[in-house]
Amino acid sequence: MRSISLLLTACAVLSVTPVAAQVAEAPTRLFTPRDLFGLEYATDPQFRPDGGVIAYVRVANDIMSDRGKRSIWLVDPKTGAQTPLVADERSNSRPRWSPDGQRLAYVVSGPDGGPQIHVRWIASGRSAQVATLEQAPGDLAWSPDGKSLAITMLTPGEPAKLAAPMAKPEGAKWAAPLKVEDRMTWRADGDGELKPGFSHVFVVSADGGSPRQLTFGKFDDNGPLTWSRDGRHVLFAANRGKDWERDPNESEIWQVGVADGTMTQLTSRVGPDAAPEVSPDGRLVAYLGYDDAARRSYENVQLHVMDRDGKNPRSLTAGLDRSIDGAQWSRDGRSLVVSYDDHAVKKLARIGLDGKITPLAQGLTGASLDRPYTGGEFSLAQTGAVAFTQGGVDRPSDLAVTSGGGAKRLTVLNTDLFTGKTLGKVEKLPTTSAYDGKAIDAWIVTPPNFDPAKKYPLILEIHGGPFSAYGPSFSTDNQLYAAAGYMVVYSNPRGSTSYGQAFANEIDKKYPDHDYDDLMSVVDAAVAKGFVDPERLYVTGGSGGGALTAWIVGKTDRFRAAATQKPVINWTSQVLTVDGANFMAAYWFGKMPWEDPQGYWARSPLSLVGNVKTPTLVVVGDKDLRTPVGESEQYYQALKLRGVPTAFVRVPDASHGGIAIRPSQSGAKAQAILAWFERYKN
Repeated sequence: MRSISLLLTACAVLSVTPVAAQVAEAPTRLFTPRDLFGLEYATDPQFRPDGGVIAYVRVANDIMSDRGKRSIWLVDPKTGAQTPLVADERSNSRPRWSPDGQRLAYVVSGPDGGPQIHVRWIASGRSAQVATLEQAPGDLAWSPDGKSLAITMLTPGEPAKLAAPMAKPEGAKWAAPLKVEDRMTWRADGDGELKPGFSHVFVVSADGGSPRQLTFGKFDDNGPLTWSRDGRHVLFAANRGKDWERDPNESEIWQVGVADGTMTQLTSRVGPDAAPEVSPDGRLVAYLGYDDAARRSYENVQLHVMDRDGKNPRSLTAGLDRSIDGAQWSRDGRSLVVSYDDHAVKKLARIGLDGKITPLAQGLTGASLDRPYTGGEFSLAQTGAVAFTQGGVDRPSDLAVTSGGGAKRLTVLNTDLFTGKTLGKVEKLPTTSAYDGKAIDAWIVTPPNFDPAKKYPLILEIHGGPFSAYGPSFSTDNQLYAAAGYMVVYSNPRGSTSYGQAFANEIDKKYPDHDYDDLMSVVDAAVAKGFVDPERLYVTGGSGGGALTAWIVGKTDRFRAAATQKPVINWTSQVLTVDGANFMAAYWFGKMPWEDPQGYWARSPLSLVGNVKTPTLVVVGDKDLRTPVGESEQYYQALKLRGVPTAFVRVPDASHGGIAIRPSQSGAKAQAILAWFERYKN
């Protein structure tokens, strides 16, 4: 009997040559999949407290290991001169300066063992491993006196058991024992099955020693960590409620005594409170969070401050209508520097204790390379200078610095790669939704050597989330599509972040919905430019964008071909197999699948599969736990049963978030999609 199981790789099924095997006969000015191996980007900048130097993590794709290689570099903010500090065959990350700036703690991981904390004495250039950790360290924070480091780390527990195992005869070769699970969340995308145990707070001597556990119990205690200014307490976030496993959006700020382990809860409201930061004078605590009583799909994260004992909490950004994703105190304790997305642009601003906002810089970008998601990181020096990651549509993140009078770019990490390359040009595309006239941000990418007198095929590329945003950032997928001769259009339909809480909640408990109309309006706006061939339209997207791709081909036949990547197809099976089952049903539906089966079905792309005529490729990582592989399998098999042209691409050993981490797979995935579209170009 012929097997019905089918494993198709991007290379085999669509006749695409593996990226690493390609040999160019001559240099090309086009951006190619092989160029992915030459990309570098900056991340995790850390200003030395006195502002004299910046440590940052430099990530370079390595063609031999097919992975990003992390090293730590120092940059002079005045001259831009760079010095490699920790650059070897291992992965070096999370640099953190001691309060006096004389030492740098960082995390080392490599082939010889799991991640370990090292400290480097800058003057001597010598490093030492602080402790031998049995588990990977989470967040780490220096004590004010520089003598200790606080870290989060898993405390292993015993796996669940039912019956006692049978005694095995000596030398017998039995099958592996049964696996028993009783946790609500027992696996996570990118991590796989989670080790039994709980994350807790530890302290370890910065000169080396054994970690000492401070927090206990069957709860997870999480970073970011911060110390009280007298060094007597460590502050962290945790949900230590009775029903914590089924309430993923709840957490409070806690403190634990370093000497005696005394626990004190500092916040108490419905909603997540996290990321505490103690003010320089020790009187206040800043933290991020929001009221969650309404249990809506989306809420803006607000910046709050409270007295050191937890009294008098208040929001500083209630009037901003944007979500704060990072905050650091100024040296005088009168303000905080924050970052937030505004109309798809990451910005830095100073917020006073009176709520006054003073812009500092914008154009921050993050570590996402395949698609143009918003992102970015920053670090504040005692001088008031801010180091941050900054990129653009033509380059990944570099390191930049500002003192409030304009930004100065310090690194040019991809100059050699892009010299002689002609990239697709990215321009804003004004769009108005045909549904209700709302303005929808969109961008269009034109192919290299674009000729406005010609007609080009168009790819609509849709972001995931759905509560996220694309912006004017570099994207390898979009550049590869453009280099192949396609126009690319991407946008932020309703439900996207950075446009205010009301805009994001347009899809609250009704996603997909009129975001479909927004996307069709974006395509119409692109066609109206005059250089798009309306008979050669294609659509693709990942995660939430994959769900919308499948939704679109179930509602219209205007696209010649589609590629749905890591999609949600059946909301009932999705919420009951996802690694975040305790969140998705409660916040995106408000009811469980058995309470509203018709509501779940009405929002499932699978409900529209009977309408699909568009040739549709299905792509997923075979270790995906966020939109589990079964979602893609359902759609692929439904299309096959209907006789709709389809193929199934599984990216080996790739998680949901890691489907494009390895350069060879990122390039091969883009090639597979292009090859699929080329099949249906006429």
